[in-house]
Order: sequence, then C-alpha cells, then structure tokens
Amino acid sequence: MALTHLNEHGEASMVDISHKPATLRTAEACATIKMKASTLEMIMDGSAPKGDVLACARIAGIMAAKRTAELIPLCHPIALTRVSVEFEPEGPDTINITARTACHHSTGVEMEALTAASLAALTIYDMCKAVDRGMEIVNIGLLKKSGGLSGDYEKGTPQA
Repeated sequence: MALTHLNEHGEASMVDISHKPATLRTAEACATIKMKASTLEMIMDGSAPKGDVLACARIAGIMAAKRTAELIPLCHPIALTRVSVEFEPEGPDTINITARTACHHSTGVEMEALTAASLAALTIYDMCKAVDRGMEIVNIGLLKKSGGLSGDYEKGTPQA
C-alpha cells in the first residue's frame, strides 16, 4: 500500500479528498495516565491545588480536537459535529481517557480523537506535576473508527 501523504516525487503532500463523498465519520481513541495513588485520590476528591483537573482536561481535549489541523501539518480542517472526552479511574493509580469524535466529511476523524485523548492526558499531567512528576502517559491509540472508503475498524479485530 502506498503512503497517501507523499506525491509522485516522494515529497510531503496533503491528500486530495475533493473526489470523495461526505459521509458520517466517527472515531474513538484512548490514552492512559498512571500516577501515585495519592494523586488519583486528590484528582477524584477535587482537592488539586490548580482546581478541577478532569473538567480542565475535558475542555483541553475538546479544544485540541477542534484544532488538530493546526497541530498536525497534513491534516485537513474538519467541522466536527461531536467531541466528547470521558475519564474512568482504574485501580488506585490509573485514569483511562476515551475521546469520541464525529463529523460529516470526506475524510476521517481519527486524528482528532487521538489528539483529544492525548491533550487531555497532558493536561492532567500539567495540573498535577507539582505533586507527582512521575506520572506516565501510556497506551495512546485508536480504538475504533467508522465511515469512509476504508470501512470500519475496531482494535483487536482482524483487518482485510
């Protein structure tokens, strides 16, 4: 399979999507942030010195999804119709982040979902680094996507 972001001379190029029909596109991505148990407790009980960590991280993730084309050089600007960022504590020291995106467009929204999950995790780190510099962001990845010519994808299922 050829890389679509390279032209016939091997140079970086934005993919021409002008011939593709606009369809409903969705994506779901994840990130995990590991921390001290005391840091997670502080986040969950709302006692972080900088304020409501998860509310700030949610807004940062949503804003990041909307600005993905400004952050990743060859991404198309997309009018998103949905961005959500959710947090699920796991065990005594982990927060799982799930970002979901949707639009009606001729290109997918995977990068927007990945950007939202990543920036939400980075915001948690930023807001808590004064008490826990050892936090670790891991497992950033696409969970699933739908729409478009390449069809649906779900992590862990065989691809054609």
